[in-house]
Amino acid sequence: MLRFDLVDLALFRHVVEAGSITHGAGRANLALAAASTRIRAMKTSLGAALLTRNRLGVTPTPAGRALLAHARGLIAGIERMQDALSAFSDGTVGQIRVLANTNALTEFLPDALAAYLAKNPGISVEIDEHTSDEIVGRVADGTADLGILSGAVDTGDLQTFPFRQDRFVLVAAGTHPLAGRAAVAFAEVLAYDLVGLDRASALTRFLADKAARVGRPMRLRVQLRGFDAVCRLVDARVGLGIVPESMARRVARGLDIAVVPLTEPWATRDLTLCLRDLDALPAFARDFVMHLRA
Repeated sequence: MLRFDLVDLALFRHVVEAGSITHGAGRANLALAAASTRIRAMKTSLGAALLTRNRLGVTPTPAGRALLAHARGLIAGIERMQDALSAFSDGTVGQIRVLANTNALTEFLPDALAAYLAKNPGISVEIDEHTSDEIVGRVADGTADLGILSGAVDTGDLQTFPFRQDRFVLVAAGTHPLAGRAAVAFAEVLAYDLVGLDRASALTRFLADKAARVGRPMRLRVQLRGFDAVCRLVDARVGLGIVPESMARRVARGLDIAVVPLTEPWATRDLTLCLRDLDALPAFARDFVMHLRA
């Protein structure tokens, strides 16, 4: 008989989405030892392995993917119930659950979100950062109302709308050998030390996957929480960085850094809104989607 509680299911979801038991435990606010014990107990209860370890962290087995799908559905149901009931006690009219990749979350959502919330004081917006592939699955299974992701990702039967366009670029100190290049391939960048976001971030996991595909590891010397800090350490000659061009151009005005385009097609990012059914959303959520499109 299976003996999983909601803490177990939430922990497993966090571990898979973070690609690491350590980072998953942190997201679930559990000590690493406690999280490891729970994962082992889940494996014993099911009688099958749930995770496979690799040099980048952990990935779910077929049994783990099946468990993840059911866990997301159960947790989403609980969260919807909590959201609906909370409106009776805290004055909230409605809540919108949004998932966004790193680029959308840091560069485009803050201003759009601030403008919307200023006009809608009874609405709350919950935003989580995920990779584009993860966003598709979580919007499809009802965990989130809206996703903002790379337009290159297959969204299946989800409805989509254009959002913004940006691209990732290399930032290098003005004296670096790559600073004077018209463009540079990602494989060349991997020959140098890098400054980037922490390993649990959607962008770092995306770049680690691209590095693995060209057979070279990412040499992350420093891991930070924001792109501005990345550019400042690049300016201090700590390493190279890969950041959204919109942010790089803004920050570069006050720093001695060069902005160099990457040659790979994946560096150009058409950002897309995705959702299950616009007409099925509550009116306030439809208004939010229209606001983002505008």
